[in-house]
Amino acid sequence: MNPPAPPATASRPRPRRSMAVGALIGAAVMAAVDEIVFHQLLHWHHFYDRSTPGVGLLSDGLLHSAELLALVAGFFLLADLLRQRALAPAHAWAGVLLGLGAFQLFDGIVDHKLLRLHQIRYGVDVTPYDWAWNIAGLLLLLAGLALAARAARTSRRTP
Repeated sequence: MNPPAPPATASRPRPRRSMAVGALIGAAVMAAVDEIVFHQLLHWHHFYDRSTPGVGLLSDGLLHSAELLALVAGFFLLADLLRQRALAPAHAWAGVLLGLGAFQLFDGIVDHKLLRLHQIRYGVDVTPYDWAWNIAGLLLLLAGLALAARAARTSRRTP
């Protein structure tokens, strides 16, 4: 059985879908960076540190599984946009930065401070770590918003 043929004519770019796919990939990449660098390489924390080390490792495994599923889903959706010739690259890149920043800010504010699932480090003053974590997330989010605004202006000018 042959796979379905791609559309015969070029589709119109789909900016919102491109941005959403980019945001999914960006959030998954930031989760991977957090998991790999801070959980596994540096051993600074687990995703859930309010129980035993075994539960902490289990929570890291669940986070790692979720980020991998999000990456696979994101790249399948990206491939579908490419197959349809509907990818809006500028919107997709804006989405990637928005996803990176949104994940980091959510982790820093909700997971670290509101839910207290974990802290960046233990046994030290976490204030500089919290500021660095959240400011980096905010800068990524602002860069994504700037790219999204530029992409929207450009697509309005293009017929």
